[in-house]
Amino acid sequence: MSPAKKHPSLDAVSKTIVELLQEDGRRSYSEIGRTVGMSEAAVRQRVQRLTESGVMQIVAVTDPMQLGFHRQAMIGVRVSGDARRVAEAIAAIDAVDYVVITVGSFDVLAEVVCEDDDDLLALINDVIRPIEGVLSTETFIYAKLQKQLYNWGTR
Repeated sequence: MSPAKKHPSLDAVSKTIVELLQEDGRRSYSEIGRTVGMSEAAVRQRVQRLTESGVMQIVAVTDPMQLGFHRQAMIGVRVSGDARRVAEAIAAIDAVDYVVITVGSFDVLAEVVCEDDDDLLALINDVIRPIEGVLSTETFIYAKLQKQLYNWGTR
């Protein structure tokens, strides 16, 4: 068994910085500093530590439909053997944007973003199903994205 991983604890200032950047990732360090009572340089250092430690990322969130990706789906994968190895192989696929190992009726769940149904079918048949250890897949095609938030990080 692997040793327990240490997770950094966030103080109230770090949590506030994260929340402010979740609201607007382009918010200036000086504006954040005024809100949390720190200098711009101190905020910059704090943000750098938060990103270097892996606690947060600052990224642009896009709408796949507007970028030509008209098919999103969640693929449930049943595995024989080590689910971690299969999850690693699936995570290496460019069309996959989210992978989790689960303990339910599927061993791995992978969210994919594809150009169209032909692209999705090729991904499943030619790339995912041939991975050693994949027993079966079940695909849940997204009809409509009802809700997606990125502000849950400091509750």
